[in-house]
Amino acid sequence: MTYALITGASKGIGLSMAHALASRKYNLLLVARSGEELDGIAKELSSRWQVKADYLAIDLSLPEAAANVYEWCKAGNYPVSVLINNAGYAVWGNFISRSLEEHQQMVRVNAETPVALCHYMLPILQQQQQSYILNVSSTAAYQAVSTLALYAASKSFLLLFSRALRQELKSSNVSVTCVCPGPVKTNFINRASMQAIQKTADKYGMMPDAVADIAIKGMFRKKSEIIPGALNIISAFLTRLVPKSLVEKIAADLYKTK
Repeated sequence: MTYALITGASKGIGLSMAHALASRKYNLLLVARSGEELDGIAKELSSRWQVKADYLAIDLSLPEAAANVYEWCKAGNYPVSVLINNAGYAVWGNFISRSLEEHQQMVRVNAETPVALCHYMLPILQQQQQSYILNVSSTAAYQAVSTLALYAASKSFLLLFSRALRQELKSSNVSVTCVCPGPVKTNFINRASMQAIQKTADKYGMMPDAVADIAIKGMFRKKSEIIPGALNIISAFLTRLVPKSLVEKIAADLYKTK
C-alpha cells in the first residue's frame, strides 16, 4: 500500500484524517511542529491499525518547509498517493493591530506551503496508479471577513487554486479535492485567541472525526468541493444570493473583537 502525507497531523481534523486513512490500511507520513507529539501518535496509529507511520517535525511557516518535506519523502523513497494539506490557523484582530510577520507566517502556512507541496509532490503522485490531493480550506473562503481578513483571503485562495489545479489534472491520475469546513471543535479557537466566540463554536461546531470522514470519503469519490454539514452548505449557498455588503456585515458582527 502507498503512503498518505498529512500536514497538521498532530491534532484536530488532521489526526482524525490519519485514523481514517490508517483504517483503510494506508501507511502514513505525519507532519506537524511537535516531534514529541508526533512520535506518540505515530506509535499509536501503527499499533492500532497495523500500518507504517513515520513523521517529520517541522514548522510549516518557514519558507523552506515544503522543500524539506519533499526531500524527506524523496530520501525515504515513500510512494505517496495521497497528499493532504490540512495545516492552517487564523490570526484574529484588526489587520493593523497584528504584526506583519504574524500575517505573513499565517499566509505561508495556509496558502504558500500547500501550493509548494503540491508542486513538489505532484511528480511523486503522478507515478502512482491513482492519487489524490485534498486541500483543507474553510467556509470563511466564501466571503470577506473583517478581523480575519487574511485568514479568509488565504482560504479563498486555496479553494480557487484547488479548483484550477483540478481542471489542469482532470485527464490525469491525480484527483484534486478541496474541503471547506465550518466551525470544528478543535484547538483552532485557542490558537487564534478567539475565546469571545467560544460559545458559538461549541453550539454549531462539528466534531473533527465527522469532518474527516466526510472529507476522506469525498476525496476518494473524486469530488471537487466539499462542505461538511447541512447548515454550512446553506450558509455557503446564501453567500451567492445575498448582497456582499450584507454578508460581510454579518461576518463582521460575528467575528468582531469587542
